[in-house]
Amino acid sequence: MHQGILASPLFRLGLVSFLAFFSGRYIKKLSLPSLLGFMITGAIMGPSLFNIFDIDFQKSMEFITEISLSFVAVSIGLELNLVTLKKQGVGILVVIFSESFMAFVFVTTGIYLFTKNLPLALVFGAIAPASAPAGTVAVIQECRASGSLTKALYTVVGFDDGLGIIIFGFASAVAKILLGNQIGIHNHTFLEGMKVPLVELSLSILTGFLAGVLFSFLSRKIRNQIEIFMLLFTFILMITGICMQLHLSFILTNMILGIFIVNTQPKKLIVMVEDELKRTMPLLFLLFFVLAGAHLDVANLLALGGISMVYFFLRVFGLILGGSLGAKLGGLEKKIQKYIGLGILSQAGVAIGLSLLVAEEFMEYGEAGIYIGNTVLTTITATSILFAVIGPVLTKIALTKAKEIKV
Repeated sequence: MHQGILASPLFRLGLVSFLAFFSGRYIKKLSLPSLLGFMITGAIMGPSLFNIFDIDFQKSMEFITEISLSFVAVSIGLELNLVTLKKQGVGILVVIFSESFMAFVFVTTGIYLFTKNLPLALVFGAIAPASAPAGTVAVIQECRASGSLTKALYTVVGFDDGLGIIIFGFASAVAKILLGNQIGIHNHTFLEGMKVPLVELSLSILTGFLAGVLFSFLSRKIRNQIEIFMLLFTFILMITGICMQLHLSFILTNMILGIFIVNTQPKKLIVMVEDELKRTMPLLFLLFFVLAGAHLDVANLLALGGISMVYFFLRVFGLILGGSLGAKLGGLEKKIQKYIGLGILSQAGVAIGLSLLVAEEFMEYGEAGIYIGNTVLTTITATSILFAVIGPVLTKIALTKAKEIKV
């Protein structure tokens, strides 16, 4: 229990953010993304060391993480202009499918050969394609990157989570059928297993579309830039809250809102929204990555086992090879072929959310199901620390080598 002034949650948040701000400035001087400084400060102040950000405090601050990810999703959506997507052509779709399925196949095969447990391997493979767009977007915006690789990264990290949820629904349904057959439970069919993720995706897209229509209608008579942004802010809060209550993908929903705005609204309004987002996002990134760092349990990292290392390396290999192969088959530029895979390695929120779902849903399958749930949750939590650290660094390296960061 914290005594005295440290008992104040606002003081704690302010103190750690203050320290993280200067840590980020120092890390940036080393030509590394400042978000690494934010995360390191959060990890030091979290349960792993000083415990200023204890577990109860982290839970009370979860809304900041949700708001931050929602703004990241809207920012991604605003980059997905249909004209730009048309210029990228079917090649970018080939990249998204290639990197996602390659990661799935490599991880599933590797985990199966290592454990001889097919349901476990399918679940790990299904989680592998999920990315963490916040790390990639933070690096892009901090470095003011621009160019074809930057646009490709926005598109890929925006859409591969949606595809990842579909892959997860498919693979987890098969895993449940296999487990059910092993213990004599036959209450799940493949179609029943697929129904939940498909309904979730459909309702998320519909909610985002309807929010976009309503926002467009209400913003017509508003000319003030601040008021436009205030209206968008209220929309983001409301639809994120709706998604949390209905168990929809708030990342996908907010991304659809951004896509609707950028493709239907006047250029003047879009510029006003983007200007305000550029001012707001750095603050949200500071808070988001400080809290993300506090969640990192260093003990988990030190306890990485064989399954964790197999998952980590095969996911990296699958995403890099799949991204490169997809870009080559899709006829995209050489620099995209070389570096797209390095920019999509971050993994955190969505993957951990899926692993929590596995731990919850597989309990009904007895010891085998509980083993899968615990193994997946522990492994994904631990490897997310590694991906959170190397992902942004490799994204910056990729953008630098592609000459899309202006010094």
